[in-house]
Amino acid sequence: MSKHDKTLERMRRRPPPSDVSWDAMAALLESLGYRPLKAGKTGGSRRKFYNKEKDALICCHEPHSPAKVDKGCVADVVDHLTTYGFIKDVEQK
Repeated sequence: MSKHDKTLERMRRRPPPSDVSWDAMAALLESLGYRPLKAGKTGGSRRKFYNKEKDALICCHEPHSPAKVDKGCVADVVDHLTTYGFIKDVEQK
């Protein structure tokens, strides 16, 4: 099982985990074909990832130190990935 598979497995738990690192989630999205979009000078902490093949956009808040992703963001990303067919269902744990 790859590290991206492990990250996705962890993110799919219910309730959403609070220990997913930003770097792990960003790497997972990139492994699924999403590319980070460049923010302007005043882009702040908002980050967008775009998947050209599916014409799908994910918007997230990049956390400050510690760089752990908010549970709501994890749930939103899992919902998005489910909607676009990257994952089939959500585990109940």
